[in-house]
Amino acid sequence: MQIQFNTDKTVEGNERMQSHFSEEITESFKRFEDKITRVEVHLGDENNEKFGIDDKRCLIEVRLAGKNPIAVTNHANTIEKAISGATDKMKKLLTTTFEKLKAH
Repeated sequence: MQIQFNTDKTVEGNERMQSHFSEEITESFKRFEDKITRVEVHLGDENNEKFGIDDKRCLIEVRLAGKNPIAVTNHANTIEKAISGATDKMKKLLTTTFEKLKAH
């Protein structure tokens, strides 16, 4: 499973942060790893340098083998919380998606 990080100009996407969250994402999506080809993480600050409540955004897009991509977005007051929240949402969406596919 390939994980790619994309940041806007207001978010510093250092290698340590990417490594840490790649491990978290890999662990969270472990049971789906044979069905996922790529995970794209898009990070941004919607208010740029101004302060705002829940202005950090994380969009996670998962490319599934042989299926259309799926995506979730989460807003929080820190990048870390935004990534964790989006990861949790995606894990739930993946579970639901694959349970529906099994039912058919």
